[in-house]
Amino acid sequence: MQEVILRNIEQDYRSNEAYKSLRTNIEFSGSDKKVIMFTSCTPNEGKSTVSLSLAMSFAEGGKKVLFIDGDLRKSVLVGRHHVHGEIKGLSHFLSGRVEVSDVIVKTQQEGLFVIFAGIVPPNPAELLGTRRLEALIEGARKAYDYVIIDAPPLGSVIDSAVIARCCDASVLVISANTISRKFAKSVKDQLEKTGCPILGVVLNKVDMKQNKYYGNYYGNYYGDYGK
Repeated sequence: MQEVILRNIEQDYRSNEAYKSLRTNIEFSGSDKKVIMFTSCTPNEGKSTVSLSLAMSFAEGGKKVLFIDGDLRKSVLVGRHHVHGEIKGLSHFLSGRVEVSDVIVKTQQEGLFVIFAGIVPPNPAELLGTRRLEALIEGARKAYDYVIIDAPPLGSVIDSAVIARCCDASVLVISANTISRKFAKSVKDQLEKTGCPILGVVLNKVDMKQNKYYGNYYGNYYGDYGK
């Protein structure tokens, strides 16, 4: 099994607490919610950072976690983490070029394993709709405590809707002051049509300095713990 060192995601105290809270909420959503897909409305809403940070948080909590980069069109994971050398990814497996054992990569975080997206295929949606993805997720559900899938923005392409059919639940990441309420509702409705339960929404990129409500809440509630 190949190994890779992921770049540490710098987090302040509030971010750390937010991911722990998200982790706890998902744990309490039910033991049957093991395969969870993260999507967003548009690119650059922070979905990949949120989903990978959650996967790391689960691993730090003693869980065995598989993180799957499901964005076959425009993956950012390899570029952000400076992965060197040739690593086979999800697209290689779905196209039948390699086996699942060839694409699972061990990270420096104990308990965290990753499947990268792989090369960009000419038919992402068709590949994701094959039986091989279902088989991969079925096997991962038995071998890992949690499977976190970083899927493409549902407001841009249909890929996330295809992936959602194989998942136990989904989470929508929305960047603050970026998209309209109408557009967010449209994406939410589209996600609901897949039959995949929506656990909730992560409001990302909130400016704590400008938002007095959130600033005061965290300042008062977590103030003593931060000292």
